[in-house]
Amino acid sequence: MSTIGFIGLGIMGNPMACHLARAGHTVVGYNRSPGRAAELIEAGGTEANSIAEAVKDADVVAVMVPDSPDVQNVLLSEDGVFAHAQPSTLVIDFSSIRPDVTVELAREAAQRGLRLIDAPVSGGEPGAMNATLSIMVGAADAHFAAAKPILESVGKTIVHVGGNGAGQTVKAANQLIVAGNIKLLAEAITFLRAYGVDLDAAVKVLGGGLAGSAVLDQKAPKMLGRNFDPGFRIQLHHKDLGIVTSAAREAGVVIPLGAVVAQLMASAVTNGDGALDHSGLLRGVERLSGANRGEIQ
Repeated sequence: MSTIGFIGLGIMGNPMACHLARAGHTVVGYNRSPGRAAELIEAGGTEANSIAEAVKDADVVAVMVPDSPDVQNVLLSEDGVFAHAQPSTLVIDFSSIRPDVTVELAREAAQRGLRLIDAPVSGGEPGAMNATLSIMVGAADAHFAAAKPILESVGKTIVHVGGNGAGQTVKAANQLIVAGNIKLLAEAITFLRAYGVDLDAAVKVLGGGLAGSAVLDQKAPKMLGRNFDPGFRIQLHHKDLGIVTSAAREAGVVIPLGAVVAQLMASAVTNGDGALDHSGLLRGVERLSGANRGEIQ
């Protein structure tokens, strides 16, 4: 069993940290906003008052924060992981950030005698709650082997996809596919509703054919029930599409459909939907289809 400093106890990080504690690891959690550690404490973990306190005795440091600047601050600040972790500590970054930033951070970690891997996850809040996340890992072979027992406590599909930065690149591709699927599902539901079709029946039969997908299974019920409580916020998906469109441009790859979805995601943020679950993209389709604000609940 490892001593794990877990930084970031949000929608995803909190259940992940709890799974690690229940698996028998010693988990010390820290969250920038206080008051998020109650479930971790109930699961057998403890709460730190600073990053330094969380990581000073850790064999492993796990990071789950929103964006590249957040990861850089957590790792590089005066109170950060790199300044206070013990030599040879394994740093697992579960966050979804820019691949080039990950490569730079891994290089800096190595210079300080630390080991860093990028291990972004897919599966949203349900995957985090059920420990069924898909984890795409960018790491040296030895570092992946060291991390795998930790990853197996929070995920179901764990794949080593290459060196540092590869995990973030695969996650960017994942977010491109997921965003396109959610947007098309929202359009399909709006289309079906316009014709007065039984939506529950329609979704059931669509799910049994080639249109079936994890997106349809998880997001159609949220759209039909107009339950947009965040499992994965639109504003975070907006950030991820910025990563993939930028990386695609740098690689000379054309992603025209992805670019359109990125603009529609940006429109959702601009219209005040950024804090909603990404199933809330339905509201954007409704706006474009002529529904007024009073009809969009």
